[in-house]
Amino acid sequence: MKEQILKLLRDNQDRYISGEEICQHFNVSRTAIWKHVKDLQEAGYEIDAVRNKGYRLLSIPDVVLAAEIRAGLQTKRMGQHVVDLQTIDSTNVLAAKLAEAGEPEGTLVIADRQTGGKGRRGKPWFSPPGTGIWMSLILRPKLPMAHAPQLTLVAAVAVSQALTEATGRKAGIKWPNDIFFDDRKCCGILTEMNMESEEINHVILGIGINVNQTESDFPDELRSIATSLRIVTGNHMRRAPLVQRILERFEGLYDQYVEHGTFAPIREQWKRQSITLGRYVSAHTPRGILTGLAVDIDEMGALILQNQDGLQKVYSADIQMS
Repeated sequence: MKEQILKLLRDNQDRYISGEEICQHFNVSRTAIWKHVKDLQEAGYEIDAVRNKGYRLLSIPDVVLAAEIRAGLQTKRMGQHVVDLQTIDSTNVLAAKLAEAGEPEGTLVIADRQTGGKGRRGKPWFSPPGTGIWMSLILRPKLPMAHAPQLTLVAAVAVSQALTEATGRKAGIKWPNDIFFDDRKCCGILTEMNMESEEINHVILGIGINVNQTESDFPDELRSIATSLRIVTGNHMRRAPLVQRILERFEGLYDQYVEHGTFAPIREQWKRQSITLGRYVSAHTPRGILTGLAVDIDEMGALILQNQDGLQKVYSADIQMS
């Protein structure tokens, strides 16, 4: 009901709507309407309440609530069911629990703050309140298990394209799935797979984006290597429209990927966004350090390096670019 009232106020921002009109519209009491309006005001929505005139929505806060994400969202599945929280240890952990309980594909878990967010290889992810996008999607792709890691590449294309559109600056992909501006990291993507008998039960796609942090918001150890969209553009950015843009981009690419059963149709888009190809890199793999010129990625998403020993394929590694 609260979300429906908000939609009514949003659709009529140019006028006051009387309490009687709202009551008749939803067939509820004035007391119920007032309670929901109070809840919205406490969430940060500026709603003017005037006796004998009614209610009018004056401004919308920068929040990542379900109502804001679903308002005008142009997807069929991604983000159509949203679980929003103020604080959580990890959106990936909750999304995995919900997936095990049978929540449908496209369910989005999003929080204003994470206390235990993780990046690749268990590294902590700095997730302060009110500044970023910390979200996880439940996916149920009908694909062979070996193809699951490519979902991070698909997501990287979607996020980099969405952030490029939003900022007017090229968001570059550092293989395999980090998003950079000016050689500083803005976004990390993490996939976690649950499988049984060589079949995928579900994949949790976690995305963390620095949106409105300033330089001073980052810990000392991150200031030289991390950035945010606010630092890049000089402007505060609303988070919910960014989430919508990412979900819409991702759904189209994901459906294309699952339909073809291969990363090949999206490979060229990944290469156009890449900041890794054409640079010398050191790949820290489980078998040691491999160096060379990054020349391509193959249809499975492996990074191809060229060195004195010829062409080398890297399937999983932390890389440093020179």
